[in-house]
Amino acid sequence: MRGPLAWPRVPAMRSRSARFDDLVLDAVQLIEQRLGRELSDLEVAVEDVPPADPAPWEAGIALGRLFPAEGSLPARVVVYRRPVESRAQGDELAALIHELLAEQVASMLGLDPEELL
Repeated sequence: MRGPLAWPRVPAMRSRSARFDDLVLDAVQLIEQRLGRELSDLEVAVEDVPPADPAPWEAGIALGRLFPAEGSLPARVVVYRRPVESRAQGDELAALIHELLAEQVASMLGLDPEELL
């Protein structure tokens, strides 16, 4: 008899991208706790890889980008999963995601990134 090795609710069945999304959400919650307020004027997204055309100020492969608010659109932070995963694993991955989001949010709010770490 063939079947799955673990039931759907077992963590072993979660994909890497779903676990990465959870780490991003955890990092956003940590930053909101440090700020003492919700980041309701910010959208956070995860994409697998950055676009092929890097921005002029980017050297190498981007790990994430901040897109400022335009008109009625809120500001957006995009985290690129594959480049981030290739640079860290395990506990280092969660720390790298938190650091990356802290830098982007601090840039958006005009703060020092150290205040959000």
